[in-house]
Amino acid sequence: MAKKKTAKAAAPVRPQLGDNVEIADAGIVLENGITDTLESNYMPYAMSVIVSRALPEIDGFKPSHRKLLYTMYQMGLLKGGRTKSANIVGQTMRLNPHGDAAIYETMVRMARGNETLLAPLVDSKGNFGKAYSRDMAYAAPRYTEAKLEPIAGELFGDIDKDTVDFVDNYDSTMKEPSLLPVSFPAILANTTLGIAVGMASNICSFNLAELCESTIALIRDEECDLTATMPAPDFVGGGYILHDEKELQSVYETGRGSIRVRAKYNFDKEQNILEVSAIPPTTTIEAIMDKISELAKAGRLPEIRDMRDETDLNGLKLALDLKKGVDPDKLMTKLFRITPLEDTFSCNFNLLISGMPQVLGVRAILLEWIAFRTECIRRRTWFDKNAKAKRLHLLKGLKSILLDIDKAVRIVRETEEEEEVVPNLMIGFGIDKEQAEYVAEIKLRHLNREYILKRTTEIDDLEAEIARLTDILGSEKKVRAIIVEELRRVIREYGIPRRCEILYETQTEEDDNGEEEIPDTPVFVFYTQEGYFKKITPQSLRMSGEQKLKEGDEVRCQLETTNRAELLFFTDRQQVYKCRVNDLDACKASELGEYIPARLGFDEGEIPLYMALTTDYSGHMLFFFESGKVAKVPLESYATKTNRKKLVNAYSDKEKLVYLCQIGEECEMAIRTSAGRLLLFGTAQISAKTTKNSAGVSVITLKKNHRIEKVCTAAGLELANPHRYRVRSLPAAGAILRQEDLVEQTTFEG
Repeated sequence: MAKKKTAKAAAPVRPQLGDNVEIADAGIVLENGITDTLESNYMPYAMSVIVSRALPEIDGFKPSHRKLLYTMYQMGLLKGGRTKSANIVGQTMRLNPHGDAAIYETMVRMARGNETLLAPLVDSKGNFGKAYSRDMAYAAPRYTEAKLEPIAGELFGDIDKDTVDFVDNYDSTMKEPSLLPVSFPAILANTTLGIAVGMASNICSFNLAELCESTIALIRDEECDLTATMPAPDFVGGGYILHDEKELQSVYETGRGSIRVRAKYNFDKEQNILEVSAIPPTTTIEAIMDKISELAKAGRLPEIRDMRDETDLNGLKLALDLKKGVDPDKLMTKLFRITPLEDTFSCNFNLLISGMPQVLGVRAILLEWIAFRTECIRRRTWFDKNAKAKRLHLLKGLKSILLDIDKAVRIVRETEEEEEVVPNLMIGFGIDKEQAEYVAEIKLRHLNREYILKRTTEIDDLEAEIARLTDILGSEKKVRAIIVEELRRVIREYGIPRRCEILYETQTEEDDNGEEEIPDTPVFVFYTQEGYFKKITPQSLRMSGEQKLKEGDEVRCQLETTNRAELLFFTDRQQVYKCRVNDLDACKASELGEYIPARLGFDEGEIPLYMALTTDYSGHMLFFFESGKVAKVPLESYATKTNRKKLVNAYSDKEKLVYLCQIGEECEMAIRTSAGRLLLFGTAQISAKTTKNSAGVSVITLKKNHRIEKVCTAAGLELANPHRYRVRSLPAAGAILRQEDLVEQTTFEG
């Protein structure tokens, strides 16, 4: 019989190069809104960075810090000896998947040897670098060793008593704490810097003893004066904190403000050497040396002959060799003004409270910590109470067989099946299953009256302890008393004196010889619409060609002045940024110049509106507002005795600003409105207000939906009959522009 041939399935034909192949739905453009894309793609990433990476929580730690510390605690490094850092990093990767380099860098910054934290948490051995130096790099983890500092024990107290919640790690193979039950406000004990998406955090450190004392005072009175127990922050590097009551009050109440920190120095008269031994926490010794070197090359520091970094195992030391006859105190006053030897720590107390980022002041943070610690104490007390209640329950079952041990033995011996032992004991003595299980597990050698009596004597103690714990759970006062007691213990065991000294009366005036040392050379300054500034010497300007500008930019202001003049940059946020012409570098016409918002540290999104230039703060500033009001403020209102670089409330924020200008002497101004009217008025008709944010006086009356279009000085206008537009009293509506005067509209400046 012939076999039938079975047909094989045809192999799929693969398209070859050059074949026309039709693909389903090819070429169809799917529309998706930008907001939907941001919500589905960008927002989850942003929230992950904010909540799970960059911002600290109420226990004082970011997730990376918490994972590392908990791993070291689990490794027994709180009481044991040190182990290789590489071992710690490897173990931490079971909780933190971000890589060994990131984990090790986190540990370095918490180490005592790095000198980043005021209360270090890692006891280090080996080269861990220095926070005050960018060039002193830390060694690889295979060379260094570490364990936990004794104070780290305060982070893990009773962590095994359900004081905090535990969550799965990234692959759900382990459990890790969501917070640490810290027994002191660690969130303010160490400096914390975090940069998230759209927000950041910068928390300064406070002295541990003062911080705990302030917390105790706050527990007793929520309206207490925190500055009485904690007068200012404290930094690990030491130095001097310049006391500013207003700024400190802002930090304590709002969580925002700035702390000025000044370097500490001493002078060796014999060798004529000025030695800097402490610097602000926001800078490094290399940055200071670079700035001093730059100023010395520019001829602005002729007093310094040589400079050396003499930092060694004894600590930081910057030596400045001075020329003969130089006053070291005056030189340091000058260096404080022009170098990072005096710097500002900008506070932004942004942290996560119940998973939500909030900017809180010191008082609010401590109150949140007290509430958090109160919950930890309650959970610990509840855990202890339940454990003791369970023990008491078992001992009561044991007590019930005390009078008839033989009966218990007989029940066990006469029971034929093992699983019937517990039920028979329950029936024989009237005890429950847990008590019967406990009795059944007693060893034969323990079936004597002495053993049972010893166990049952615990009953009275347990009942008294359970009553005490119940009393604690029902009394907030007793819970807070426990917190106070723990804080007192932290002060006794870990409190250290302040590192930073506080200067209440500081020398705020500038160096008397500072003006003489600034060369009084003529320069040309240019300021553009986009905020670029150029300082060009006359010689360079003569040799230069056309000014280089960004596309679409134009020169708004061109003036001839000297290096000693001061510049005031007004912004759209009612702020003024001040600097000297000498502070800005000279450049050529072929360069773009310095971008003022970046150079002077404008706030994010802040826009420069106007540049004023003065040598003696004479004259006035005029501010024209949308409603027709004009404020006339003396320029001397912006002069300060202190060397402040930023002034707030520079002008009124009650109405929209449409124009501002600087006038040296009284003059005539022209206002044109959208209704085609023109008004000429003399600035002498407006009384000056020393209050910078004055709302001004009404100058021109505007009808509904009309506005000021242009403002300029009247001297630049060629009007056929200017008297037509002048008035004797203000406010006035102005006169309608005549046909012969319309051609002059182009002379107005916005």
